[in-house]
Amino acid sequence: MAKLVHSMIRVLDEERSTAFYRQAFGLEIAERLDFDDFTLVYLSNAEAGFELELTINKGREEPYERGNGYGHLAVSVENLDAEHARLTEAGLNPRKLVELKRGGDVVGRFFFIADPDGYDIEVLQRGGRYL
Repeated sequence: MAKLVHSMIRVLDEERSTAFYRQAFGLEIAERLDFDDFTLVYLSNAEAGFELELTINKGREEPYERGNGYGHLAVSVENLDAEHARLTEAGLNPRKLVELKRGGDVVGRFFFIADPDGYDIEVLQRGGRYL
């Protein structure tokens, strides 16, 4: 059986991106691999074994095009309202809180936030399938 281990996104500024993911989600650098043309930075925290891989291509100055195939990363938190308030206070501009309902039942509460490169991250209230 396959095990998911990481997802990769390309970013322009390593310091700006690692600072955002540290402040927003408590992700720290697990490993940094520097090569001639690019650098790989693996971010993780104690919550899960899954990592976010940042790829920084050296010499790249223009933003990446995300296209229409990219959706979002998702994280779950214990207290969605408190996280929304914390990120707002930190000036990270989370979007509005949303309740997803099906047949009148709430199946998820969440908000989105964008990282410095414009990648969307869904922040979900932990529970149900969103543990």
